[in-house]
Amino acid sequence: MEQSLRAQLDQRPMTTFQWSVVGVCMALNMIDGFDVLVMAFTASAVSGHWKLSGSELGFLLSAGLFGMAAGSLLLAPLADKLGRRPLILACLAVAGLGMLASAWSQTPTQLAVLRVITGLGVGGILACSNVIASEYASLRWRSLAVTLQSTGYALGATIGGSIAVWLLAHHGWRSVFMFGGVASLAVLVLAWFALPESLDFLVVKRPANALQRLNAVVRKLGVPALASLPSFATADTGQNQRPGPLQLLAPELRRPTILVWLSFFAVMFGFYFVMSWTPKLLAASGLTPEQGVTTGVLLSLGGILGATLLGLLAARFAIHRTLAIFMVITAVLLCFLVGSSGALWVSYTLAFLIGVFVNACVAGLYAIAPVVYGSDVRATGVGWGIGIGRIGAIVSPLVAGGLLDAKWSPAQLYLGYGLAFVLSAVIVSLHRIAGPSFAGHRSASESAVAAH
Repeated sequence: MEQSLRAQLDQRPMTTFQWSVVGVCMALNMIDGFDVLVMAFTASAVSGHWKLSGSELGFLLSAGLFGMAAGSLLLAPLADKLGRRPLILACLAVAGLGMLASAWSQTPTQLAVLRVITGLGVGGILACSNVIASEYASLRWRSLAVTLQSTGYALGATIGGSIAVWLLAHHGWRSVFMFGGVASLAVLVLAWFALPESLDFLVVKRPANALQRLNAVVRKLGVPALASLPSFATADTGQNQRPGPLQLLAPELRRPTILVWLSFFAVMFGFYFVMSWTPKLLAASGLTPEQGVTTGVLLSLGGILGATLLGLLAARFAIHRTLAIFMVITAVLLCFLVGSSGALWVSYTLAFLIGVFVNACVAGLYAIAPVVYGSDVRATGVGWGIGIGRIGAIVSPLVAGGLLDAKWSPAQLYLGYGLAFVLSAVIVSLHRIAGPSFAGHRSASESAVAAH
Protein backbone atom coordinates (compact mmCIF):
# COMPACT_ATOMS: atom_id res chain seq x y z
CA MET A 1 0.00 0.00 0.00
CA GLU A 2 1.25 3.56 -0.67
CA GLN A 3 3.53 4.56 2.19
CA SER A 4 1.67 7.78 3.06
CA LEU A 5 -1.69 5.98 3.28
CA ARG A 6 -0.25 3.05 5.23
CA ALA A 7 1.59 5.46 7.53
CA GLN A 8 -1.60 7.44 8.17
CA LEU A 9 -3.51 4.29 9.12
CA ASP A 10 -0.65 3.04 11.28
CA GLN A 11 -0.24 6.25 13.24
CA ARG A 12 -3.86 7.47 13.52
CA PRO A 13 -6.12 6.41 16.40
CA MET A 14 -8.43 3.53 15.55
CA THR A 15 -11.78 4.75 14.18
CA THR A 16 -15.20 3.31 14.93
CA PHE A 17 -15.23 1.88 11.41
CA GLN A 18 -11.94 0.04 11.98
CA TRP A 19 -13.19 -1.46 15.26
CA SER A 20 -16.43 -2.47 13.51
CA VAL A 21 -14.38 -4.42 10.96
CA VAL A 22 -12.64 -6.21 13.85
CA GLY A 23 -16.09 -6.92 15.33
CA VAL A 24 -17.31 -8.51 12.08
CA CYS A 25 -14.17 -10.65 11.99
CA MET A 26 -14.91 -11.70 15.58
CA ALA A 27 -18.39 -12.81 14.47
CA LEU A 28 -16.75 -14.83 11.68
CA ASN A 29 -14.53 -16.55 14.22
CA MET A 30 -17.57 -17.40 16.36
CA ILE A 31 -18.74 -19.62 13.51
CA ASP A 32 -15.47 -21.55 13.87
CA GLY A 33 -15.88 -21.89 17.63
CA PHE A 34 -19.37 -23.29 17.29
CA ASP A 35 -18.64 -25.53 14.33
CA VAL A 36 -15.55 -27.14 15.85
CA LEU A 37 -17.56 -28.24 18.88
CA VAL A 38 -20.96 -28.91 17.30
CA MET A 39 -20.23 -32.63 16.98
CA ALA A 40 -18.93 -32.73 20.55
CA PHE A 41 -22.18 -31.09 21.70
CA THR A 42 -24.32 -33.62 19.82
CA ALA A 43 -22.05 -36.70 19.97
CA SER A 44 -24.06 -38.66 22.53
CA ALA A 45 -27.42 -37.93 20.88
CA VAL A 46 -26.15 -38.73 17.36
CA SER A 47 -24.46 -41.91 18.58
CA GLY A 48 -27.64 -43.06 20.29
CA HIS A 49 -29.81 -42.19 17.28
CA TRP A 50 -27.79 -44.33 14.86
CA LYS A 51 -26.26 -46.73 17.42
CA LEU A 52 -22.73 -45.85 16.35
CA SER A 53 -19.58 -47.62 17.44
CA GLY A 54 -16.74 -45.67 19.00
CA SER A 55 -14.74 -45.65 15.76
CA GLU A 56 -17.75 -44.45 13.74
CA LEU A 57 -18.35 -41.62 16.18
CA GLY A 58 -14.66 -40.75 16.11
CA PHE A 59 -14.83 -40.49 12.31
CA LEU A 60 -17.71 -38.02 12.59
CA LEU A 61 -15.80 -35.99 15.17
CA SER A 62 -12.80 -35.75 12.84
CA ALA A 63 -14.69 -35.06 9.60
CA GLY A 64 -15.18 -31.35 10.30
CA LEU A 65 -11.49 -30.90 11.15
CA PHE A 66 -10.50 -32.61 7.90
CA GLY A 67 -12.73 -30.17 6.03
CA MET A 68 -11.30 -27.17 7.86
CA ALA A 69 -7.74 -28.20 7.10
CA ALA A 70 -8.60 -28.65 3.43
CA GLY A 71 -10.42 -25.31 3.35
CA SER A 72 -7.46 -23.44 4.82
CA LEU A 73 -4.96 -25.14 2.49
CA LEU A 74 -6.95 -25.16 -0.76
CA LEU A 75 -9.31 -22.17 -0.60
CA ALA A 76 -7.11 -19.54 1.09
CA PRO A 77 -4.88 -19.07 -2.00
CA LEU A 78 -8.00 -18.01 -3.93
CA ALA A 79 -8.32 -15.00 -1.61
CA ASP A 80 -5.03 -13.63 -2.92
CA LYS A 81 -6.41 -13.90 -6.47
CA LEU A 82 -10.13 -13.11 -6.14
CA GLY A 83 -10.22 -11.02 -2.97
CA ARG A 84 -10.71 -11.67 0.74
CA ARG A 85 -14.31 -10.43 0.87
CA PRO A 86 -15.83 -12.56 -1.94
CA LEU A 87 -14.15 -15.70 -0.60
CA ILE A 88 -15.47 -15.04 2.91
CA LEU A 89 -19.01 -14.53 1.59
CA ALA A 90 -18.83 -17.70 -0.51
CA CYS A 91 -17.41 -19.74 2.38
CA LEU A 92 -20.10 -18.44 4.74
CA ALA A 93 -22.73 -19.64 2.28
CA VAL A 94 -21.06 -23.06 2.05
CA ALA A 95 -20.74 -23.37 5.84
CA GLY A 96 -24.30 -22.22 6.48
CA LEU A 97 -25.90 -24.47 3.87
CA GLY A 98 -23.70 -27.40 4.94
CA MET A 99 -24.82 -26.97 8.54
CA LEU A 100 -28.48 -26.73 7.57
CA ALA A 101 -28.22 -29.81 5.36
CA SER A 102 -26.60 -31.68 8.27
CA ALA A 103 -29.85 -31.24 10.21
CA TRP A 104 -31.61 -33.41 7.59
CA SER A 105 -28.90 -36.05 7.13
CA GLN A 106 -30.33 -39.56 7.04
CA THR A 107 -27.20 -41.66 7.54
CA PRO A 108 -23.87 -41.28 9.35
CA THR A 109 -22.12 -41.20 5.98
CA GLN A 110 -24.25 -38.30 4.80
CA LEU A 111 -23.52 -36.42 8.01
CA ALA A 112 -19.79 -37.07 7.65
CA VAL A 113 -19.76 -35.75 4.08
CA LEU A 114 -21.71 -32.66 5.12
CA ARG A 115 -19.33 -32.09 8.03
CA VAL A 116 -16.42 -32.08 5.58
CA ILE A 117 -18.25 -29.60 3.31
CA THR A 118 -19.09 -27.36 6.26
CA GLY A 119 -15.48 -27.54 7.39
CA LEU A 120 -14.28 -26.45 3.95
CA GLY A 121 -16.29 -23.26 4.31
CA VAL A 122 -15.11 -22.56 7.85
CA GLY A 123 -11.48 -23.19 6.91
CA GLY A 124 -11.67 -20.67 4.08
CA ILE A 125 -13.25 -18.05 6.35
CA LEU A 126 -10.54 -18.16 9.01
CA ALA A 127 -7.59 -17.45 6.75
CA CYS A 128 -9.25 -14.28 5.43
CA SER A 129 -10.81 -12.94 8.63
CA ASN A 130 -7.44 -12.84 10.40
CA VAL A 131 -5.89 -11.02 7.45
CA ILE A 132 -8.62 -8.37 7.25
CA ALA A 133 -8.58 -7.68 11.00
CA SER A 134 -4.82 -7.26 10.83
CA GLU A 135 -4.83 -5.01 7.76
CA TYR A 136 -7.47 -2.63 9.09
CA ALA A 137 -5.82 -2.11 12.49
CA SER A 138 -3.33 0.63 13.30
CA LEU A 139 0.24 -0.32 14.16
CA ARG A 140 -0.13 0.00 17.92
CA TRP A 141 -3.38 -1.94 18.18
CA ARG A 142 -2.79 -4.55 15.47
CA SER A 143 -1.98 -7.40 17.83
CA LEU A 144 -4.98 -6.53 20.01
CA ALA A 145 -7.27 -6.38 16.96
CA VAL A 146 -6.22 -9.81 15.73
CA THR A 147 -6.34 -11.41 19.16
CA LEU A 148 -9.71 -9.80 19.88
CA GLN A 149 -11.21 -11.25 16.73
CA SER A 150 -9.79 -14.62 17.72
CA THR A 151 -11.80 -14.46 20.97
CA GLY A 152 -14.76 -15.16 18.71
CA TYR A 153 -13.73 -18.83 18.88
CA ALA A 154 -14.17 -18.97 22.65
CA LEU A 155 -17.37 -16.91 22.46
CA GLY A 156 -18.81 -19.19 19.79
CA ALA A 157 -17.90 -22.28 21.80
CA THR A 158 -19.26 -20.88 25.08
CA ILE A 159 -22.46 -19.22 23.85
CA GLY A 160 -23.08 -21.89 21.23
CA GLY A 161 -22.54 -24.61 23.79
CA SER A 162 -25.08 -23.07 26.16
CA ILE A 163 -27.66 -22.79 23.38
CA ALA A 164 -26.88 -26.33 22.22
CA VAL A 165 -27.59 -27.74 25.67
CA TRP A 166 -31.04 -26.12 25.67
CA LEU A 167 -31.80 -27.16 22.07
CA LEU A 168 -30.75 -30.77 22.74
CA ALA A 169 -33.04 -30.97 25.75
CA HIS A 170 -36.08 -29.49 23.98
CA HIS A 171 -35.74 -30.19 20.25
CA GLY A 172 -33.11 -32.89 19.69
CA TRP A 173 -29.71 -32.94 18.00
CA ARG A 174 -30.92 -31.86 14.56
CA SER A 175 -31.99 -28.50 15.96
CA VAL A 176 -28.38 -27.77 16.99
CA PHE A 177 -27.21 -28.06 13.38
CA MET A 178 -30.17 -26.01 12.22
CA PHE A 179 -29.26 -23.26 14.67
CA GLY A 180 -25.66 -23.30 13.42
CA GLY A 181 -26.82 -23.00 9.82
CA VAL A 182 -29.14 -20.08 10.54
CA ALA A 183 -26.42 -18.33 12.59
CA SER A 184 -23.89 -18.76 9.76
CA LEU A 185 -26.29 -17.31 7.19
CA ALA A 186 -27.08 -14.41 9.55
CA VAL A 187 -23.35 -13.63 9.74
CA LEU A 188 -23.31 -13.82 5.92
CA VAL A 189 -25.87 -10.99 5.81
CA LEU A 190 -23.82 -9.01 8.36
CA ALA A 191 -20.62 -9.49 6.35
CA TRP A 192 -22.35 -8.54 3.09
CA PHE A 193 -23.17 -5.09 4.46
CA ALA A 194 -20.37 -4.45 6.98
CA LEU A 195 -17.22 -6.25 5.77
CA PRO A 196 -15.01 -4.26 3.37
CA GLU A 197 -12.44 -5.64 0.96
CA SER A 198 -8.81 -5.71 2.02
CA LEU A 199 -7.10 -2.38 1.30
CA ASP A 200 -3.84 -4.11 0.43
CA PHE A 201 -5.63 -6.43 -2.00
CA LEU A 202 -7.19 -3.47 -3.84
CA VAL A 203 -3.80 -1.77 -4.16
CA VAL A 204 -1.77 -4.83 -5.14
CA LYS A 205 -4.17 -6.83 -7.33
CA ARG A 206 -6.11 -3.82 -8.74
CA PRO A 207 -9.40 -5.56 -9.57
CA ALA A 208 -12.16 -3.84 -11.58
CA ASN A 209 -13.12 -0.43 -10.15
CA ALA A 210 -10.27 -0.71 -7.66
CA LEU A 211 -9.86 3.07 -7.24
CA GLN A 212 -13.56 3.66 -6.59
CA ARG A 213 -13.72 0.77 -4.13
CA LEU A 214 -10.54 1.94 -2.39
CA ASN A 215 -11.85 5.49 -2.03
CA ALA A 216 -15.16 4.24 -0.66
CA VAL A 217 -13.26 2.59 2.17
CA VAL A 218 -10.75 5.41 2.59
CA ARG A 219 -13.56 7.91 3.22
CA LYS A 220 -14.90 5.73 6.03
CA LEU A 221 -11.43 5.80 7.56
CA GLY A 222 -11.47 9.59 7.58
CA VAL A 223 -8.64 9.85 5.04
CA PRO A 224 -8.84 12.11 1.93
CA ALA A 225 -9.82 10.35 -1.29
CA LEU A 226 -7.03 9.34 -3.68
CA ALA A 227 -6.71 10.74 -7.19
CA SER A 228 -5.11 7.54 -8.47
CA LEU A 229 -4.15 4.11 -7.24
CA PRO A 230 -0.95 4.12 -5.17
CA SER A 231 2.12 2.74 -6.87
CA PHE A 232 3.18 -0.74 -5.88
CA ALA A 233 6.54 -2.25 -6.68
CA THR A 234 7.76 -5.75 -6.02
CA ALA A 235 11.29 -7.06 -6.11
CA ASP A 236 12.28 -9.38 -8.89
CA THR A 237 13.07 -12.23 -6.53
CA GLY A 238 11.40 -14.94 -8.54
CA GLN A 239 8.78 -15.62 -5.89
CA ASN A 240 6.01 -14.02 -7.97
CA GLN A 241 6.66 -16.56 -10.72
CA ARG A 242 5.92 -19.45 -8.40
CA PRO A 243 2.35 -20.73 -8.54
CA GLY A 244 0.05 -20.62 -5.52
CA PRO A 245 1.41 -21.96 -2.23
CA LEU A 246 4.88 -22.56 -3.72
CA GLN A 247 5.44 -18.82 -3.25
CA LEU A 248 5.60 -19.49 0.48
CA LEU A 249 8.71 -21.62 -0.01
CA ALA A 250 10.62 -19.10 -2.12
CA PRO A 251 14.11 -18.53 -0.65
CA GLU A 252 13.04 -15.18 0.79
CA LEU A 253 10.10 -16.68 2.72
CA ARG A 254 11.21 -20.25 3.37
CA ARG A 255 12.52 -19.71 6.92
CA PRO A 256 9.55 -17.70 8.28
CA THR A 257 7.12 -20.03 6.53
CA ILE A 258 8.62 -23.14 8.11
CA LEU A 259 8.56 -21.44 11.51
CA VAL A 260 4.89 -20.51 11.05
CA TRP A 261 4.01 -24.06 10.04
CA LEU A 262 5.91 -25.67 12.91
CA SER A 263 4.49 -23.29 15.50
CA PHE A 264 0.91 -23.75 14.29
CA PHE A 265 1.27 -27.54 14.23
CA ALA A 266 2.79 -27.76 17.72
CA VAL A 267 0.33 -25.33 19.34
CA MET A 268 -2.77 -26.85 17.71
CA PHE A 269 -1.47 -30.32 18.63
CA GLY A 270 -1.41 -29.30 22.29
CA PHE A 271 -4.50 -27.07 22.17
CA TYR A 272 -6.89 -29.71 20.85
CA PHE A 273 -5.64 -32.26 23.35
CA VAL A 274 -6.40 -29.83 26.19
CA MET A 275 -9.82 -28.82 24.86
CA SER A 276 -10.94 -32.31 23.79
CA TRP A 277 -9.60 -34.59 26.51
CA THR A 278 -9.57 -32.52 29.71
CA PRO A 279 -13.20 -33.16 30.77
CA LYS A 280 -12.82 -36.92 30.26
CA LEU A 281 -9.37 -37.24 31.84
CA LEU A 282 -10.28 -35.20 34.91
CA ALA A 283 -13.41 -37.30 35.36
CA ALA A 284 -11.20 -40.40 35.20
CA SER A 285 -8.89 -38.82 37.79
CA GLY A 286 -11.52 -38.32 40.48
CA LEU A 287 -14.00 -35.68 39.35
CA THR A 288 -17.58 -36.50 38.41
CA PRO A 289 -18.54 -36.33 34.70
CA GLU A 290 -20.51 -33.14 35.39
CA GLN A 291 -17.51 -31.54 37.08
CA GLY A 292 -15.36 -32.60 34.13
CA VAL A 293 -17.74 -30.83 31.75
CA THR A 294 -17.57 -27.72 33.94
CA THR A 295 -13.79 -27.66 33.50
CA GLY A 296 -14.36 -27.72 29.75
CA VAL A 297 -16.60 -24.65 30.02
CA LEU A 298 -13.99 -22.89 32.15
CA LEU A 299 -11.33 -23.58 29.50
CA SER A 300 -13.44 -21.71 26.93
CA LEU A 301 -14.31 -18.87 29.31
CA GLY A 302 -10.63 -18.41 30.14
CA GLY A 303 -9.93 -18.08 26.43
CA ILE A 304 -11.95 -14.88 26.18
CA LEU A 305 -9.71 -13.22 28.78
CA GLY A 306 -6.50 -14.81 27.51
CA ALA A 307 -6.65 -13.56 23.93
CA THR A 308 -7.50 -10.04 25.09
CA LEU A 309 -4.70 -10.05 27.67
CA LEU A 310 -2.12 -11.16 25.11
CA GLY A 311 -3.26 -8.44 22.71
CA LEU A 312 -2.89 -5.73 25.35
CA LEU A 313 0.58 -6.94 26.31
CA ALA A 314 1.60 -7.12 22.65
CA ALA A 315 0.83 -3.40 22.33
CA ARG A 316 3.77 -2.77 24.70
CA PHE A 317 6.11 -5.74 24.20
CA ALA A 318 7.33 -7.82 21.25
CA ILE A 319 4.53 -10.28 20.58
CA HIS A 320 6.68 -13.32 19.79
CA ARG A 321 8.53 -13.00 23.11
CA THR A 322 5.30 -12.45 25.03
CA LEU A 323 3.75 -15.44 23.26
CA ALA A 324 6.72 -17.66 24.14
CA ILE A 325 6.26 -16.81 27.82
CA PHE A 326 2.56 -17.70 27.59
CA MET A 327 3.48 -21.06 26.06
CA VAL A 328 5.91 -21.90 28.86
CA ILE A 329 3.30 -20.93 31.49
CA THR A 330 0.78 -23.20 29.73
CA ALA A 331 3.22 -26.11 29.95
CA VAL A 332 3.80 -25.53 33.67
CA LEU A 333 0.07 -25.33 34.45
CA LEU A 334 -0.60 -28.57 32.56
CA CYS A 335 1.88 -30.40 34.79
CA PHE A 336 -0.22 -29.59 37.86
CA LEU A 337 -3.75 -30.09 36.50
CA VAL A 338 -4.37 -33.79 37.12
CA GLY A 339 -2.78 -33.73 40.57
CA SER A 340 -5.31 -31.09 41.62
CA SER A 341 -8.38 -33.31 41.15
CA GLY A 342 -8.60 -33.92 44.90
CA ALA A 343 -9.52 -30.26 45.49
CA LEU A 344 -12.36 -29.15 43.23
CA TRP A 345 -11.75 -25.41 43.51
CA VAL A 346 -8.09 -25.91 42.58
CA SER A 347 -9.07 -27.96 39.52
CA TYR A 348 -11.53 -25.27 38.44
CA THR A 349 -9.00 -22.49 38.98
CA LEU A 350 -6.30 -24.32 37.03
CA ALA A 351 -8.75 -25.11 34.22
CA PHE A 352 -9.65 -21.42 33.91
CA LEU A 353 -5.99 -20.34 33.97
CA ILE A 354 -5.05 -22.97 31.39
CA GLY A 355 -7.91 -21.68 29.25
CA VAL A 356 -6.49 -18.17 29.56
CA PHE A 357 -3.01 -19.12 28.41
CA VAL A 358 -3.68 -21.94 25.93
CA ASN A 359 -6.23 -19.88 23.98
CA ALA A 360 -3.85 -16.92 24.01
CA CYS A 361 -1.23 -19.16 22.39
CA VAL A 362 -3.51 -19.76 19.40
CA ALA A 363 -4.55 -16.10 19.25
CA GLY A 364 -0.90 -15.02 19.25
CA LEU A 365 -0.13 -17.18 16.24
CA TYR A 366 -3.07 -15.61 14.41
CA ALA A 367 -1.47 -12.22 15.11
CA ILE A 368 2.05 -13.24 14.03
CA ALA A 369 1.18 -15.03 10.80
CA PRO A 370 -0.17 -12.05 8.77
CA VAL A 371 2.94 -9.91 9.30
CA VAL A 372 5.29 -12.57 7.96
CA TYR A 373 3.93 -12.25 4.43
CA GLY A 374 3.49 -9.49 1.89
CA SER A 375 -0.04 -8.57 0.86
CA ASP A 376 0.23 -10.55 -2.40
CA VAL A 377 0.52 -13.88 -0.54
CA ARG A 378 -0.83 -13.00 2.90
CA ALA A 379 -4.09 -14.98 2.78
CA THR A 380 -2.25 -17.95 1.29
CA GLY A 381 0.38 -17.82 4.04
CA VAL A 382 -2.13 -17.47 6.86
CA GLY A 383 -4.37 -20.14 5.36
CA TRP A 384 -1.56 -22.64 5.07
CA GLY A 385 -0.42 -21.91 8.61
CA ILE A 386 -3.93 -22.58 9.92
CA GLY A 387 -4.26 -25.65 7.68
CA ILE A 388 -1.02 -27.16 8.99
CA GLY A 389 -2.30 -26.40 12.48
CA ARG A 390 -5.52 -28.27 11.75
CA ILE A 391 -3.46 -31.30 10.76
CA GLY A 392 -1.90 -31.11 14.21
CA ALA A 393 -5.44 -30.92 15.65
CA ILE A 394 -6.42 -34.08 13.76
CA VAL A 395 -3.33 -35.99 14.83
CA SER A 396 -3.53 -34.92 18.48
CA PRO A 397 -6.55 -37.00 19.63
CA LEU A 398 -5.20 -40.04 17.78
CA VAL A 399 -1.86 -39.78 19.56
CA ALA A 400 -3.58 -39.28 22.93
CA GLY A 401 -5.78 -42.33 22.37
CA GLY A 402 -2.79 -44.44 21.40
CA LEU A 403 -0.86 -43.34 24.48
CA LEU A 404 -3.83 -44.17 26.70
CA ASP A 405 -3.98 -47.62 25.11
CA ALA A 406 -0.26 -47.90 25.91
CA LYS A 407 -1.16 -47.40 29.58
CA TRP A 408 -0.01 -43.80 29.93
CA SER A 409 -1.56 -42.13 32.97
CA PRO A 410 -3.37 -38.77 32.65
CA ALA A 411 -0.49 -37.09 34.49
CA GLN A 412 2.00 -38.47 31.96
CA LEU A 413 -0.21 -37.30 29.08
CA TYR A 414 -0.37 -33.74 30.37
CA LEU A 415 3.37 -33.71 30.94
CA GLY A 416 3.98 -34.99 27.41
CA TYR A 417 1.65 -32.49 25.80
CA GLY A 418 3.15 -29.75 27.94
CA LEU A 419 6.43 -30.43 26.16
CA ALA A 420 4.65 -29.54 22.90
CA PHE A 421 4.11 -26.03 24.27
CA VAL A 422 7.74 -25.78 25.38
CA LEU A 423 8.75 -26.73 21.83
CA SER A 424 6.33 -24.11 20.52
CA ALA A 425 7.97 -21.47 22.70
CA VAL A 426 11.37 -22.29 21.23
CA ILE A 427 10.00 -22.11 17.66
CA VAL A 428 8.16 -18.82 18.21
CA SER A 429 11.28 -17.28 19.78
CA LEU A 430 13.09 -17.82 16.48
CA HIS A 431 10.76 -15.40 14.66
CA ARG A 432 12.29 -12.03 13.81
CA ILE A 433 9.58 -9.47 14.48
CA ALA A 434 10.46 -5.90 15.37
CA GLY A 435 8.62 -3.39 17.52
CA PRO A 436 6.40 -3.57 20.61
CA SER A 437 3.54 -4.84 18.49
CA PHE A 438 4.97 -5.46 15.05
CA ALA A 439 5.90 -3.47 12.00
CA GLY A 440 3.32 -2.38 9.49
CA HIS A 441 2.36 -4.69 6.66
CA ARG A 442 4.82 -4.87 3.86
CA SER A 443 4.92 -5.41 0.16
CA ALA A 444 6.33 -8.60 -1.24
CA SER A 445 9.75 -7.01 -1.69
CA GLU A 446 9.81 -5.65 1.86
CA SER A 447 8.85 -9.07 3.23
CA ALA A 448 11.73 -10.60 1.30
CA VAL A 449 14.21 -8.18 2.89
CA ALA A 450 12.78 -8.67 6.39
CA ALA A 451 12.92 -12.45 6.02
CA HIS A 452 16.71 -12.25 5.88
